Amino acid sequence: MTTAQTAPPPSMRLRELAFGAACAAALRAAARLGVADALGDEPLPVEDLATAVKTEPRQLRRLLRALSCYGVFAEQPDGRFAHTEVSRLLREDDPNSLRAISLWCTEPWTWDAWPKLDEAVRTGRNVVEDLYGKEFFPYLNEDAPESADVFNRAMTTSSVQSARDVAEFLDLSGSSSVADVGGGQGHVVASLLEKYPTMRGTLLDLPRVVENAVPRLREGGDLADRARIVPGDVRVAVPVEADVYVIKNILEWDDESTARTLRNVREAGGPGARVVVIENLVDDTPSMRFSTAMDLLLLLNVGGAKHTTESMVSRLTEAGLVIDDIRPVNPYLHAFDCTVPGDRAR
Repeated sequence: MTTAQTAPPPSMRLRELAFGAACAAALRAAARLGVADALGDEPLPVEDLATAVKTEPRQLRRLLRALSCYGVFAEQPDGRFAHTEVSRLLREDDPNSLRAISLWCTEPWTWDAWPKLDEAVRTGRNVVEDLYGKEFFPYLNEDAPESADVFNRAMTTSSVQSARDVAEFLDLSGSSSVADVGGGQGHVVASLLEKYPTMRGTLLDLPRVVENAVPRLREGGDLADRARIVPGDVRVAVPVEADVYVIKNILEWDDESTARTLRNVREAGGPGARVVVIENLVDDTPSMRFSTAMDLLLLLNVGGAKHTTESMVSRLTEAGLVIDDIRPVNPYLHAFDCTVPGDRAR
């Protein structure tokens, strides 16, 4: 029986880290094969699992044994394999599924980009443009449509899960309107409108993004009469007037784009407007390993960065916002609750 190991000696720990790509590849393989979906509540012999996912039994056992070392699946004394709390998250039907995100973090382009991390660290530039001759998102949408689809599914999954936490966390009592700035498909604003039945909400994002806004916000949806969908680039303008502006996980671009977005929000809201910025941080969080890894991936693909508390505070104060509070939303998100200075005269 293979179990997750703890506290190996330093020499073995470094060897394990150097082979980190093997763990990522094993996760990707299990997700693509659908192993977690084929395994139910009861342990199964590897032969039965192999039949279900159309693989060779001996090779599948090797894959599952490697993953079980990290607590992903568990090998029983009789050789059968069972789910763990971690492996269940690879199931498509799990309410907290991370299957799409596991695939996104291991898409083919990542295997091209990671070996060039030293170059990105040396120059401060993303490597995708040199690899593919174009910026990251044009590359995805024009040359790698399957990866673009995985990205969209991963972002949707992440947004749905975090939107519940954000809506539960935010107290918008006394506010009559909220704008989700760069809000993707609108999961956050939909959750807030559901929580506050008299509130009006606006979703602002790029045209190709809001075209796929959640049905609840679109014509015929149960929230449509209180929702407005506005296509636009938040770095160019924020043509939305609201009591509260929510900016979640988009201030990861270069400093100039971040500054322009915050300035646009401040000007749109005017004195007294509330601005809530929600971000992953690479400090003061239990998810440091994940957040710092995502930080490096942002450097590779778009030349962006995750923030520290200090860097986020700096960006917000430079944009002319007053920070009233900083609190964790969940183990991997922090909220910076800000106000545009001055008395609101409208």
